[in-house]
Amino acid sequence: MLGRFLRLAAMSLALSWLCTAAMAADPIKIGFSMAMTGGLAPNGKQVAAAMDIWRDDVNAKGGLLGRPVQFVFYDDQSNPSNVPAIYTKLIEIDKVDLIVSPYATNMVVPTIPIAMQHNMVLIGQFALAANAEFKYPRYFAIMPTGPDPKQSIADGFFDLAKQLDPAPKTVAITYGDAEFAKAMADSARLHAQKMGLKIVYDRSYPPTNTDYTPVVRAIQAVNPDIVFVGSYPVDSVGLVRAANELGLQTQMFGGGMAGLVTTSIEMQLGKLVNGLVVMGFWAPVPAFDFPGIKEVMSRYQARAAKEGLDPLGNLYVPFGYAGMQVLEQAVIGSGGLDQGKLADYLHNHTFKTVAGDMKFGPEGEWLKPGIIYTQFQHIANGDLEQFKDPKKQIIVWPPELKSGDFIHPYVDAAK
Repeated sequence: MLGRFLRLAAMSLALSWLCTAAMAADPIKIGFSMAMTGGLAPNGKQVAAAMDIWRDDVNAKGGLLGRPVQFVFYDDQSNPSNVPAIYTKLIEIDKVDLIVSPYATNMVVPTIPIAMQHNMVLIGQFALAANAEFKYPRYFAIMPTGPDPKQSIADGFFDLAKQLDPAPKTVAITYGDAEFAKAMADSARLHAQKMGLKIVYDRSYPPTNTDYTPVVRAIQAVNPDIVFVGSYPVDSVGLVRAANELGLQTQMFGGGMAGLVTTSIEMQLGKLVNGLVVMGFWAPVPAFDFPGIKEVMSRYQARAAKEGLDPLGNLYVPFGYAGMQVLEQAVIGSGGLDQGKLADYLHNHTFKTVAGDMKFGPEGEWLKPGIIYTQFQHIANGDLEQFKDPKKQIIVWPPELKSGDFIHPYVDAAK
């Protein structure tokens, strides 16, 4: 009788161990959508590739919590209206353990309410002030715009405007009728007011707009000293082409023109980008040479050459990888997948990443901004080598990171 009992006990222990081992081997599922088609795809594909590199790195080390990492993701087609249904499916049907946002402000904003409904931590990728209205305590932005994004995002542009001679008196603000561009325009208005600039043009254009000639003509008609733009990639291309075709006369032109750090778009525009002053967060210069970044960029660029992705991956790849490092460190540091414990850990720790240290404030924004403004200079054509040369896209702000001098006015810098 005793022998039978011992045998049953041993079998029970063995079954228990096997079940535990099987559970431990179950993958940790991370869900997200990404712009793989549509207007945001050139950048979305870079973010997705960076995330893939991170996943491969983590799994090569044995996974997270001893479990392999698996992605569950869908193409949101660059369409914000697709996002709520995708994230509802990820959480309720696919039963993912963790979620990461899509790329870009317009896509992140509709993700936040779904995360709120399910009390999920949300890592937000490249979203400007997305949590300003929601104030969701489990949202964390992978975008170095600081605790007051609508203030900081245009700081550099207007600080540079103070260097102009003669001093500017008027500004034109144009922007797409979408979340990111509206936030950029809000920041521009704040700075214009502080500087005592008269806003002589302040109009949006619809997201479906395809002809930007009327926009530039209307700006020319009021003859502003500086022109500030909030735009997504397709808009940015259209506005730059229209400005060059019509010979826009102004002292300074640029702002938050998303897409102009995308190599394929830079190559498409070639010398038309000369003189533009555009916002960014990362550049291949010594100031951003954080541990691990060279290896990540090298691996991405090798992959890009095979898959037809953006050849350089500047900006989107470093932060796409870094966002996943933040999530990884939070999972390990909190000891599990409990969403409340993850949020607490994210609020109370500094994270080491290939894009630098990240620490989050109460609303999930960075405690300190890390924005740069760059200017394209002396671009001769659309050859890739032009855009590999750090002397062709100069950091002109902030002063401590300057890699060259700000050329002005725009009409001279554009030559």
